[in-house]
Formats: sequence, C-alpha cells, structure tokens
Amino acid sequence: MKYKKIIELLPAYTLFIFLLSSNSACSNGQANNKQTEDTVTDTITTFVYPEVPTMLNTPELRADYLARHYWEHVNFADTNYIHHPEVTEQAWVNFIDILQLVPAQTRDIALKTLFTQAEKEKKCYTYLTSLADKYLYDPNSPMRNEELYISVLDAMLQSPVMDNTEKIRPKARRELAQKNRIGTKALDFVYTLANGKQGNLYSIKAPYTLLFINNPGCHACSETIETLKQSPSICQAIAQNQMKVLSIYPDIDLEEWRRHLSDFPAEWINAYDKEQAIELKSLYDLKAIPTLYLLNKNKTVLLKDVTAQEIEEYLRKISKNISE
Repeated sequence: MKYKKIIELLPAYTLFIFLLSSNSACSNGQANNKQTEDTVTDTITTFVYPEVPTMLNTPELRADYLARHYWEHVNFADTNYIHHPEVTEQAWVNFIDILQLVPAQTRDIALKTLFTQAEKEKKCYTYLTSLADKYLYDPNSPMRNEELYISVLDAMLQSPVMDNTEKIRPKARRELAQKNRIGTKALDFVYTLANGKQGNLYSIKAPYTLLFINNPGCHACSETIETLKQSPSICQAIAQNQMKVLSIYPDIDLEEWRRHLSDFPAEWINAYDKEQAIELKSLYDLKAIPTLYLLNKNKTVLLKDVTAQEIEEYLRKISKNISE
C-alpha cells in the first residue's frame, strides 16, 4: 500500500484549514477513544483528529496544539490498530508532516508523548517503533529525518516496556546519530590523494566545505556527481573560492577508485581513506551512499546527509540574503 504525505493529499491552503481549524475533529470513529483493554470488537475505521480549541486563533498555535494532541483519540491498549495500517500508518505519515510545521522543541515533545502513551500495550509500541524505522531511519525513505528519529530513540531508551537487550540497537543508533550532528563539529580524518600526499579535513581552508562520501561507479553516486557538477550555486561558490569539495572514498578497492577518477572535476579534492578510519571507527554513518555534508569554515555541520538539491537551495538562500 502506498501512503501519501498529507501535503500531497491536500493543497497547502486546504491543509491548514483541514488540520488547524477548530472543527477539524471528525464525528465518525469517536468510539475509538472509549475502547478498553477488554474490547474484542474491531471498530476501527478512521483516524480521529483532535479538536483544536477556538481560542487558538493563529496557524502557529493551532499547529502546536495539533502536534501535541494528535493521538489523543487513540486507545493504544487496543491492538486492533496494528491490523489497520490504512488508518494508523497513514495517520503516522500525516503526523510527521504536521511536525514540519512546529518548532524543534514541540516536535521532540510530541514524539516522546506519543511513545509514552503507546507504552500501554507493547505490541502497539513495537508497531510504532517499526513505523519510525521505516519512515525516519530507512535510507530509502523520502521522509527520512534524523532529528525526529533521535527523539524516537531517546523515548525508546527511556521506555520501561523495552528490556536491555531490546535497547542495544537503538542505543547504537543513538550514539551514531549524535556524531556529526547539525550544529556540532564534524569528526576529523586523514585523506590520501592519488599521488600519495595526505591531508586532513580540518586543514581545508574555505568558508564552506562540501564533504562527499561516495563509492565511484555506483549509480546513485554517479547521479550525484553530475548534479553537483551542474549546480549553479556550487559551481559559483567553488569558482569564487568560497567552497572546497572533498570527495572521499571510504573503501579499499583502489583500482576501482582510480578507474573513476576522471569522473570528478579536477578542482575537487579527490581522495580515499587509506586507514579506513571512517568505516572502522564509525566516524560517519554510512548506511546510505553517497552521503553529503555541508560544513562551515570551522567545520561545524550545517547540513547532514542531504541531497545535492538541498545544498543548492541552501547556498541559493545564503546568496539571496547577502544580496539583499
């Protein structure tokens, strides 16, 4: 089943009317909130949105309320929800969309509140964690969002419904997610050029450094290389000495790497990780290749694990703000 993001289901204006109006709650399915653990009848047919108080008369206040109260009509003691992904999984997708409308603190509170509520029934709790894995963590998910996933991981690690063994994987993922997090300093490493000369990430002097971790020859990597080469903002930044691109190969097949050196622009720093520190020391999360990071002159992470298009848009906004 294909689950559509709510912004795909409704135009932007209609979205706010539908989600943020004081009459957004549906009458159909209100019985869901009254179910108990002893309920055996499956009456789940739709997702019931919370009713936003009329005194919350701005989109920001309404979005905040909706994010915090989104799941209040769901009885997480009722395992029937697990068997209705057309209701619950679509509701999850819409919930993630709504979180994009509120500040980071509200997003964190909303997610942790949800998982606390779901502790009433471990089967429901586990089902929600699987949705978080699928939509927020899976590298192939268009909704992948590490900051939101960190809130989920924090909730899991604090949850009494998970034993220590079940917490091993989320703990490892949480530790890796903290590395090179936006706003923190990127981890340094030594790179080696084709001629044998070496340098390190922090020795690169430029207002911006674009770190491009890739495996030459892979289809996605080739596409990203071409997109970066054709990006007006990136090309302009490089030409004006505002950006350096460090393309780093983290694996050991140097013959394969050398075969594809001509794929990369000469003005890039094209190197490999001779010591394999990136992979062996888990300096960077390599669950998806290629991986792009944008760093400032102090090597603070500005963008993490993003697309070439997102970097292009970020640079375009910066250029526009400077010109204004």
